[in-house]
Amino acid sequence: MNTDPSTSITERTIGFFGALGIGVGAMVGGGILALAGVAFAVSGPSAILAFTLNGLIAFITALSFAEMASANPQSGGTYTYAKKALSLQVAFGVGWIVWFASLVAAVLYALGFGAFAVFALQQIPSGALSGILEFGMLPGLLALAAIGYFAFSLSRGSGDGGAVINIGKLAVFAILIAGGLAVFVQTPFSQITRSLDPFFSGGFSGVIAAMGYTFIALQGFDLIGSAAGEIKNPEKTIPKAMMGTLAVGLAIYIPLLFLMSTVGVLPGDSITEMSRENPETVLAVAAQNYLGAFGFWLVMVAGIFSMLSALQANLFAASRISLRMAKDRTLNHHLSNIDKKYGTPKTSIWVTCGIVAFLVLILPDLAAAGAASSLIFLITFALAHLIMILMRNRGYKESETFRAPFFPALPIVGIITCLGLAIFQAIVVPAAGIIAMIWLLIGAVLFVSFFVNKAKAIEASEHALDPDLLRLRGLSPLVLLPISNPANAESMVFLANALAPPVVGRVLLHSIVIPSTEKDDLEKRLLSSRDVTQYALKASFEAGLRPDTLTTIADHPWEEIERVVKVHNCRSLLLGLSDLNDLKTSENLEKLVKHVKADVVVFRQPYSGWKITEARKILIPVAGFESHDPLRARVSASLWRASQPEITFIQILPLNTPQETIQKNNLRLSRFASRIIPGKTKVRIIPSGDVASELINQASGHDLVIMGLGKAGKNEKAFGHLAHALAEKTETALIFISKK
Repeated sequence: MNTDPSTSITERTIGFFGALGIGVGAMVGGGILALAGVAFAVSGPSAILAFTLNGLIAFITALSFAEMASANPQSGGTYTYAKKALSLQVAFGVGWIVWFASLVAAVLYALGFGAFAVFALQQIPSGALSGILEFGMLPGLLALAAIGYFAFSLSRGSGDGGAVINIGKLAVFAILIAGGLAVFVQTPFSQITRSLDPFFSGGFSGVIAAMGYTFIALQGFDLIGSAAGEIKNPEKTIPKAMMGTLAVGLAIYIPLLFLMSTVGVLPGDSITEMSRENPETVLAVAAQNYLGAFGFWLVMVAGIFSMLSALQANLFAASRISLRMAKDRTLNHHLSNIDKKYGTPKTSIWVTCGIVAFLVLILPDLAAAGAASSLIFLITFALAHLIMILMRNRGYKESETFRAPFFPALPIVGIITCLGLAIFQAIVVPAAGIIAMIWLLIGAVLFVSFFVNKAKAIEASEHALDPDLLRLRGLSPLVLLPISNPANAESMVFLANALAPPVVGRVLLHSIVIPSTEKDDLEKRLLSSRDVTQYALKASFEAGLRPDTLTTIADHPWEEIERVVKVHNCRSLLLGLSDLNDLKTSENLEKLVKHVKADVVVFRQPYSGWKITEARKILIPVAGFESHDPLRARVSASLWRASQPEITFIQILPLNTPQETIQKNNLRLSRFASRIIPGKTKVRIIPSGDVASELINQASGHDLVIMGLGKAGKNEKAFGHLAHALAEKTETALIFISKK
């Protein structure tokens, strides 16, 4: 089996309470303490309603996340689901946004920690600290210190949510709520009603604005899905942990906000004015109003603990998202490196923390960070609802994992509400929309410039190894297989099966009858067409295929094949040819490759009746890592899935190639091979002064050679001299591939 450490992650070590800790660590405390003042300032006491409505939206969203995460328990969260249900390009966009959402959330909590820590220190009378506390960059420096600490700690263990921190802050919130209730029952009802009047001080638009600003406070349950690959018994644990996270969060948020806006307000004052005067620490001031200094310090302690645990949870989640993307080559492969000692994605963790530290320096404002983070999370949650609908309709209908109720009504409601809030947020806080657009632009440039070709190869291999991915994406690839020789039908059907995965793929068996004016001759041709079709159908059934058949009459078979490819919109064309060096055949084949808008696979069998299942040693020459990667990956991975042969990748370089280049190419080829073939492969870099002779020599020791063709241009041939040399001077089975 493949021992490449970058392709694996730590075992499932996180149980229910660990998963709950990830969600609670991200959700409870940090968001409400950092953003409650902003919400009260724009909406007044109706911020309570804003949090309640956000809770309802979050609950609907959590149902969709729970369904997808339990059915696909892999790390990466929304990105992983998008990769299964959407195109590679869209999946990258989703992953890029989700990654940034966790990064910006981490910025919010890092800045929140710095603000709370400095404010707490300012309350301690000390002449020695006064000079330091007046330093304007101190909150940012404390935020950077916290990020550095978690970069160190997360790289040496799993981010299970910080059980001690979570228990500590939950205890603090319980005391705050219990103390508030004790005061509430002794407060005259008239005073309570006056403190809540006017309830909608910012109008209905104020409620919507508060929802947009504070939606991030209910983010956290989704991070459980980001670590799904490390959670034990994920089918049951993940839904319970997500629902439990929301339940704990709302059980704290709603009572606390109500108490702060009633008993936390002094007579004649209002929570709205208090929040405008103390936007970052209004809850501490409110707690001081009904519990004295003890209440103030409780909030400060809760704030510090909450910011730290939320920061840890978001850094943990962001590192797992980038890890998953790096494995798929939609981010740099170095991010997928796993520390051999600790079993953690060390590189991904440090890069994630480095980006967060940079963002702390350029986004030194809690409100801006909160608005940007809420906007991005709302977009990702809307996408998550859409992906869930697609995945439910396309697959896992027979699975027994968790299912969201009232489908598709609830996810549709989720899409509308999340998008509506996101649009409103972008209008109210233009900076948030601008930040999101800049990040998307950076991602698009990086993806197109560096990642797209390698990512397509990984995607093609995954399609071949796991045909269910095609079904979840709603794809039904059609392979056209012209048939003429019954003796070769079995191997041709086998290869068609490799190109068109079972259940989702389709194969069209095409028999062409050339017309004749002679009655006897025509009958013979019709009987021959019937026999070859019948034999091919039999081989198809035995291979598990249910192909369609098509018989057409045409004077020119090559032109007819081209016509059928176009009419039926075939993704692949599989041709079986015995003599590639025949001039007329070569000319017709070149013309076909240039004209058809489909991948072309040409299969040369060593002798009539040869079975491709007999190929135990396969050679794959690799000249470069560009256009042929996806199709080469699909064919080789399909063959490996079918019979697990020995596969050798080679690259032939000039004799004078520097040793440094040889080592570099050997590393690249090894990575390429390990990404598309899950089993053990061989890799060789061969310096040679005669590429054709060396390739012929290598082919002689193998049963099958899979080789990419050149790009067929106006004055360039797809079948170059290497292809013709292999066909002429070897008896080995050959598969030539041409990628459109």
